[in-house]
Order: sequence, then structure tokens, then C-alpha cells
Amino acid sequence: MTVPRRKKPTSAPAEPVKCSVCKGSGEVSVSVRVGRKRETTDAQQTGLCLACLGSGEAARN
Repeated sequence: MTVPRRKKPTSAPAEPVKCSVCKGSGEVSVSVRVGRKRETTDAQQTGLCLACLGSGEAARN
């Protein structure tokens, strides 16, 4: 007679760590550059965070 194996209790999934670059929002502010000489203006625009690719979670290595 064989004894059934016991399943190991699973732990709760860990909460994802927020990206340090965008602070979890997935977007970063980028200054607008215009003209041929690429002069920086006072305007800001939002762009996709390249560290987390917009997910807001830190990359796991």
C-alpha cells in the first residue's frame, strides 16, 4: 500500500516591487527639444519608462 504524498503549502505571491525610475507609474517626464540644434524648452511631455517598459514593476534579474 502506498502513502499519498502531501502537498507543500504554497506561500502567497510576493507583491511586485515598484520601478525606481518611474516610481510605479510606468511613465517618465521628458523635456521637449525642438529645432535643428535640439534646444530644450520649458515644456514637458510624458514618455514610456524604458526601465520597466510601462508596467511599473521593477525588472527581475
